Amino acid sequence: MEVLIFLVVIVVLIVVHEFGHFLVAKWSGMEVEEFGFGFPPRAALLGRAGETEITLNWLPFGGFVKIYGEEQVSGGRDQVSGARAFTDKNRFLQALVLVAGIAMNLLLAYLLISLALALGTPRALSSDELAQARDIELAVAQVVPGSPAASAGLMAGDLITSAQDAAGSWQGSQAADTGSFSDFVQASGGSAIMLEIERNDSPMRITATPAAGVAGASGPYALGVDIAPVGVLALSVPEAFAQGASLTWGATRETAAGLWQFFAGVFTFHADLSQVAGPVGIADALGGAAKQGFGDLLSLAAIISINLALINLIPVPALDGGRLLFVAVEAVIRRPIKPSVANAINSFGFALLILLMFAVTAHDLYKLA
Repeated sequence: MEVLIFLVVIVVLIVVHEFGHFLVAKWSGMEVEEFGFGFPPRAALLGRAGETEITLNWLPFGGFVKIYGEEQVSGGRDQVSGARAFTDKNRFLQALVLVAGIAMNLLLAYLLISLALALGTPRALSSDELAQARDIELAVAQVVPGSPAASAGLMAGDLITSAQDAAGSWQGSQAADTGSFSDFVQASGGSAIMLEIERNDSPMRITATPAAGVAGASGPYALGVDIAPVGVLALSVPEAFAQGASLTWGATRETAAGLWQFFAGVFTFHADLSQVAGPVGIADALGGAAKQGFGDLLSLAAIISINLALINLIPVPALDGGRLLFVAVEAVIRRPIKPSVANAINSFGFALLILLMFAVTAHDLYKLA
């Protein structure tokens, strides 16, 4: 199932990316020879959109758009010419076509995040939101260092599903009333409490003993945790699209900063592979998100779409950023780049990408082992 979800998500993200190239190429008057679902060899001709063949191909890993003359942008002009060839359009239109795929992935991310908010996704709730939320649970927001909770092994993000001491019990069905858990801890009188929690979807049991004098405690006995209700809350469509824009911008900004740090580390040989995931890691994450709910799956797909957009901006051959770099250089020098120079740069950049992909995939397998 994880593999199927991975393939569906990746195909959608890549096809949307290529559709951006397709739309702008058509709009700018370029000849689009083929729009393919999957990669060759061709399985079937699905139809035509004007002059463009719509094809289904055997390798189900995305899609592609074939624009007349586009392949020459990364290898210098050959004998491709004509008013509708990619290379015979002005540099601005060439760049616009290349950027269009990136823009479509960012737009898709915005739509997915907004839809997830409209459907409802788990998040921390304010007291005013508790009445409208569903599937409310009590989460550990923070653990005080040196407290009984820290000594017992509680961690931020743990979900408390039940608690029991010698005198009574507390159940997760009371999570909407955060004060009920604090009252239960106070009523324990300092006796040991067995907590049933969920951590990363795995149930665990932890025994903690409330103590007096815990920093920040509001009563005589405390575990030393800040707790908060979390639940699923669906927003109205206008609210979802308004918050979706803010969240998409924030996620894009954070992703860009993370990618900058990672690739800076690659070139200084200090890259932290634990912060990235290859196909195996992405498939595992998507499978986990799907189990949490459709909203979680949409949110993760949006983050992957943002990553795909920003990675494509990197000026490395085989990516849109690399082709944009060639267009920019040709605009400055006012002549095509020599094919021998372009091919040498392409080969070197492509080799780096393949090496990085192997390294990340090997790290994924190591983490799962």
